[in-house]
Amino acid sequence: MTRFLDNFRRKPAGKVPDKKQCAAISILPPARQEWNVEDLTLDGIVLLDPALAIVDANPRALRFLQSTLSAITGYCLWDVVPQEIASQHEAAAEVALGASEQYVFVAHESFENSWTEYTLRQCPAGYIVNLREAGPAQKYQRLLEDSKRYNQLIFEANPNVMWVFDKTSLQIFAVNQAAIKFYGMSRKVFLSLGMEALFSEGEGAELLHSLRTGKDGPSEMRLCRQKNAEDKEVLVELAWSQIKWEGHEAILISLADISDRHLADNALKKSNAELQQTLLAQQTELKNAKHDLLTFTQAVSTDLQDSLHVADGFAARLAEKYAPVLDKQGVHYVRRIQASISQLARLVDDLRTLAQLPLQTGIPENVDLAPICRALIANLRKLDPDRNVTIEMENSLLLVGNRSLLTTAISCLLDNAWKFTAKKSEAWIKVGLLPGKVSGELVLLVADNGAGFDSVYGGNLFTAFQRLHSSADFIGHGLGLAIIKRVAQVHGGTVWAESPDHAGASFSMSLPQAQPVFS
Repeated sequence: MTRFLDNFRRKPAGKVPDKKQCAAISILPPARQEWNVEDLTLDGIVLLDPALAIVDANPRALRFLQSTLSAITGYCLWDVVPQEIASQHEAAAEVALGASEQYVFVAHESFENSWTEYTLRQCPAGYIVNLREAGPAQKYQRLLEDSKRYNQLIFEANPNVMWVFDKTSLQIFAVNQAAIKFYGMSRKVFLSLGMEALFSEGEGAELLHSLRTGKDGPSEMRLCRQKNAEDKEVLVELAWSQIKWEGHEAILISLADISDRHLADNALKKSNAELQQTLLAQQTELKNAKHDLLTFTQAVSTDLQDSLHVADGFAARLAEKYAPVLDKQGVHYVRRIQASISQLARLVDDLRTLAQLPLQTGIPENVDLAPICRALIANLRKLDPDRNVTIEMENSLLLVGNRSLLTTAISCLLDNAWKFTAKKSEAWIKVGLLPGKVSGELVLLVADNGAGFDSVYGGNLFTAFQRLHSSADFIGHGLGLAIIKRVAQVHGGTVWAESPDHAGASFSMSLPQAQPVFS
């Protein structure tokens, strides 16, 4: 701290004593030339008149104040010390000196990080101030006092209700503003109570039992009831901790009003319970609907198959027995009837397959799709012997899954590729297995150089009865790819299709592997 008081604007506080007045001060020699007080004491000494104006100071005091005597003579003491010291101690010093008591304080000078002890007391000519360097004990005492003061401020400003009571007498001797507001009573009344006065019957005794039998550390949170300022009983969350408070073995109580949160929790629990009941009811309804749909599908498919079988038999008999008497148009009509019956029969078969897929269960097993594909392709060649289609496929396609479902899926994929390459003179179909994007996943791929599709509408491919080509160009009913998607879902996988610039198409089905594939 470096102070240059020559620029002070404040006028000296009171008239500076003359030589005769100074002679009345016993510490000064009768004929004052220059003090040699350093020979007698290590304290800094400052003499003040009754108005606290500086009259004289020894060299050590001037070093503490970091100024010269001429610069500070006639100025009030509180104008010479740092402003933060003056604002903190001026009023308290005035009270103490007015009661003929000495006033002692320790001040910290942050610029030089020094600690100085000030002692102010009366003397015959006014007042005397002793300044000395504060030792480590005084420094730590000051820090301790500051810490206590900060803790008190934190306690007072805490938004939670907090109060402290003596562990032995149960007398409350500290309370914060939040508690005063919560309980609606003055601090004086609050401090006259014992701890048990704030608890309803039984809860206080239970808390005391916990305190006396528990460990020294803080307790777990507990719920209890308290009456607030409106004399309304509210639910609070209570925590306690054993502390030292101004030399007392004390208990710190902290309360948080959770009434609103409790009501919200109850409302949420009720809402969740109602939602759970609704969900269970909907699941039951969905299960019943699935069962009814399956029953209906099976009944319809069985009845339709019987009727279609009869209609196909009569159409065959008509074509066989009455062909000679039918003209060309009549023969065409019979063939159209047979083709429609055959297509409707396939549709019924696919509908039944699609409905029953989720019900097919079984332990995943190691499956080699290569021989299954070869058998399916051989059957397609038999049905359409005039076709020349190149098949590209590895000798083995090993994966893990449900054999029946995978056979159904690969059959639909090959039928689809065979159908849409029908107009290609040099058609080819590729079948392969690729590693998936996720570890432990394989992708079954079937690609062809057939008609392809518009990628804008690719999202509709795997929806039942959705077709991107006219049935006049390519026969079908739009269930094959829906079956493939359902098989992938049963295995926990997905499906997707690609057709770059309508140059053929590739269909992929990801299949998570439940166990290691063959080595």
